[in-house]
Amino acid sequence: MQDNGVLAAGRVSNSPQSRKPKGDVEDILATARSRFTMAISAYADSREDELDDLRFLAASPDNQWQWPADVLATRGSVQGQTINARPCLTINKLPQHVRQVTNDQRQNRPSGKVIPVDDAADLEVAAIFDGIVRHIEYISDADVAYDTACDNQVIYGEGYIRILTEYCYDNSFDQDVRIQRIRNSFSVYMDPTIQDPCGSDAEWCFIAEDLTKEEYERQFPDAQPISTMMSRGVGDQSISPWISTNTVRIAEYFYIEHEKKTLNLYQGNLTALVGSAEAKRAEAMGIAPIRTREVDVKMVKWCKTNGFEILESQDWAGKYIPVVRVIGNEFEVDGKMYVSGLVRNAKDAQRMYNYWVSQEAEMLALAPKAPFIGYGGQFEGYEQQWKTANTTNWPYLEVNPDVTDGQGAVLPLPARAQPPMASSGLLQAKAGASDDIKSTTGQYDSSLGATSNERSGRAILAREKQGDTGTYHFVDNLARAVRYVTRQLVDLIPKIYDTERIARIIGIDGETKTAKINPMQPEPVRKIVDENGVVIEKIYNPSVGQYDVCVTTGPSYMTKRQESMDAMSQILQGNPQLWQVAGDLFVKNMDWPGAQELAKRLRKTIDPKLLAEDDENPELQAANQQIQAMGQEMEQMHTMLQKVHQSMEAQDLNIKKFDSQVKAYDAETKRISAVQAGMSEDQIHDIVMGTLHAALDTGDIMGDLKSMEAPGFDEGMPEQPPEQGMMPQGEPMPPPEGMPQ
Repeated sequence: MQDNGVLAAGRVSNSPQSRKPKGDVEDILATARSRFTMAISAYADSREDELDDLRFLAASPDNQWQWPADVLATRGSVQGQTINARPCLTINKLPQHVRQVTNDQRQNRPSGKVIPVDDAADLEVAAIFDGIVRHIEYISDADVAYDTACDNQVIYGEGYIRILTEYCYDNSFDQDVRIQRIRNSFSVYMDPTIQDPCGSDAEWCFIAEDLTKEEYERQFPDAQPISTMMSRGVGDQSISPWISTNTVRIAEYFYIEHEKKTLNLYQGNLTALVGSAEAKRAEAMGIAPIRTREVDVKMVKWCKTNGFEILESQDWAGKYIPVVRVIGNEFEVDGKMYVSGLVRNAKDAQRMYNYWVSQEAEMLALAPKAPFIGYGGQFEGYEQQWKTANTTNWPYLEVNPDVTDGQGAVLPLPARAQPPMASSGLLQAKAGASDDIKSTTGQYDSSLGATSNERSGRAILAREKQGDTGTYHFVDNLARAVRYVTRQLVDLIPKIYDTERIARIIGIDGETKTAKINPMQPEPVRKIVDENGVVIEKIYNPSVGQYDVCVTTGPSYMTKRQESMDAMSQILQGNPQLWQVAGDLFVKNMDWPGAQELAKRLRKTIDPKLLAEDDENPELQAANQQIQAMGQEMEQMHTMLQKVHQSMEAQDLNIKKFDSQVKAYDAETKRISAVQAGMSEDQIHDIVMGTLHAALDTGDIMGDLKSMEAPGFDEGMPEQPPEQGMMPQGEPMPPPEGMPQ
């Protein structure tokens, strides 16, 4: 396999071929340091807010991250300790709101679909692209990458996905594309001047990682000593972000180099860059270009650097920087970009909810227990017990039962007073703070699964849909990012699969198949047929034609299968006879061992005439071959019919020519009849009929008609045309020419 320069980051050897001249290296390093410093400055304010959002969401009663430090100080509370202090409770309601969005995305995952965009592209190749993309997503655990990016996007506003390549096996030169998650979005510094939400127009991007000095020396033993970097960094502000007292920053640096080249246009709408193999081949064949124009050719470069030297470098085979941005809310203020997620606007509402809950707990805790009310004489001798009745759980309390009201009536036993009630204003404030959290996140009771005033299923679904509208932009931005990821895969696949190989593809139902790839064949699909014309193999070339990607969002295939099974179950219950024609489809959608095998056996019991296709039925295969043979015969008959049609058109033309000859004869007969009125009718008839028979025998009607104008032929002719039974059969005579007027 040829080396395309597409290798996994961190696995690229620093070969002499990949090294650049000293001057170029210094220019690259200087540019990299300048760009990194600019990115840090551009993202500083936004990243600080994003980090605070993340900490706020991760708050718990143990860390109290949702309480400002000055408020904790005024309430006498210390982190992790609330004894002898006012309550500082944390009732974190935000994770539920975040999960409502992210888990909804997991139930309705976006997926890219490849579509052909030019005449050279093929629908079957597009389906192969889809299968290869699904295989790449499967072996890469792309769901983890998508979910991580979605979580970060919803929480604090930005997530990232990366694409790389790896060798298939340790002893192989074939490569596979991988989709990998970027767990820490703060490690990515992308070109801040981008306009596209996914970063497709980025000119550069960093993925940074801080290593301890010991780990750095272990991974890069051939690098320059750390002491050299530190000495050079003294007084150099561009070096300071790369090295600290305990760590060394290592960054993967993607950047685009631009080169002006001339593009030639040849006959047949073929194009080639000047200097390419195609252009040289056309020049050798003497083919001159029709038109030329200057184009900007982009080449993606990759290197790993510590800011002081390039540790590794290599070219990237794709035409895009393989880092995809997933954005939440995005704002540009005073030339700086700010992003946010779902948490940002709900922070104050959550703080107020925590405050009112803490206030309620404090009031209830500090409120005295309701006292006992009785008459003094009832407690005589038992005062100590009754004084501690609110703090000590006495098994019984004694009283003097014979205390009277002075008139001899025994007084009732002591009883507790009415307990204190919580303030209604406090309860309303707490409920209002809870509603504020819902309104700032765009999620209300129906979206959270709570019971509301809707009664019908349609009304509930409508309210849920209305609630999801407030957070739909998160799902839409993720779908846009997945489309960009798929577009990059479509660009990389022909470059990675550059030798003949067997590629694994995965269908939409999860079934794994194989497809033969041959990048050397000129056509997108080559069909190999047997002696009967039956296709036995197809070979694909994904590098022929142009393809694009569209994206769909919806339930997973498993969910759709369950829904399909439920619908078919209802249909079969109402129409049991459908088991004989569709029972295999119902069993196929069941999720238990042996369901697929049972579906195949049920399929064999169905009448082959009802099946659209069945490759396992020999009789149906024979029928298909007969149909193909009949198709060939019909094509032959069609050709013959075309020939017959052409013959009939020629015959029709001849008939029209003969008609004109008859009309000419009639006109000539009338003319002669007018000038030969002296001849008898029998004489004229004999002369005309004799001339006509002679013309039919010789095929020269013109000469015989002209002979009728011989001297002495000046007597009358009949006015009527010949009888219909006398009209000639077969080829018509040529029309008379030069008749006298």
